[in-house]
Amino acid sequence: MFEFGIKDIVDILLVAMMLYYSYRLMRESRSLNVFIGIMLFILVWLFVSQILEMRLLGSIMDKLVSVGVIALIILFQEEIRKFFYNVGAQQHFRKLTRFFHRGDQRKNEVDKETIMPIVMACMNMARRKEGALIVIERDAPLSEVIKTGDVIDANINQRLIENIFFKNSPLHDGALVISEKRLCAAGCILPVSHTVDIPKELGLRHRAALGISQESDAIAIVCSEETGRISTAINGNFRLRLSAEELESILTKELSKQL
Repeated sequence: MFEFGIKDIVDILLVAMMLYYSYRLMRESRSLNVFIGIMLFILVWLFVSQILEMRLLGSIMDKLVSVGVIALIILFQEEIRKFFYNVGAQQHFRKLTRFFHRGDQRKNEVDKETIMPIVMACMNMARRKEGALIVIERDAPLSEVIKTGDVIDANINQRLIENIFFKNSPLHDGALVISEKRLCAAGCILPVSHTVDIPKELGLRHRAALGISQESDAIAIVCSEETGRISTAINGNFRLRLSAEELESILTKELSKQL
């Protein structure tokens, strides 16, 4: 006799949560039709092998499923990487990591000398309607992004930031990456977000800022060339039309969360 207990309820809930998260991930990456096709194939496979008990067709589909797992890992490697990153980026896991590294890490103090040159440069560029995209690295390394640009390795300097994004500068179209309180590289290429509900008035810089914030814990700052407004993208969320005080407050708060 089949017994249905609490363990089965938990099992069903966990599978439902896994399927729902996979659905959201596929929808954001525009792979929803592939996800639906996979679910239909699994349903047909279960129906053929478990209910109809067709041994020949069932064995063929069993082989396809065993090979298909490897194919899915190759096909959705970016989505899988993002899934495990999001799991590790949760606050309780970060606190656990911070606990184990407490002994060999000094307190990370956010100083005004790091933040204010960025804020003032953004305000000046926004006033002149010069487009800019600045990415501040936090815990997740951006080495792959840095490789796509030109290495600068300079102290954070307001005038240097403004010169990089001057309209005639050869580096103004890419992103400036700040790492370990230094201007690391400019002209960097960022992953573009494929989220469909981004406001239409936001351009490619905003999509790139959202993309890097979805794939890492970096802080992305955008100065709009069209509107002269400042925005930030953090953890896949926008903060639009920021003042200097608001930008300074956001950077101070977010940078203080670093390990």
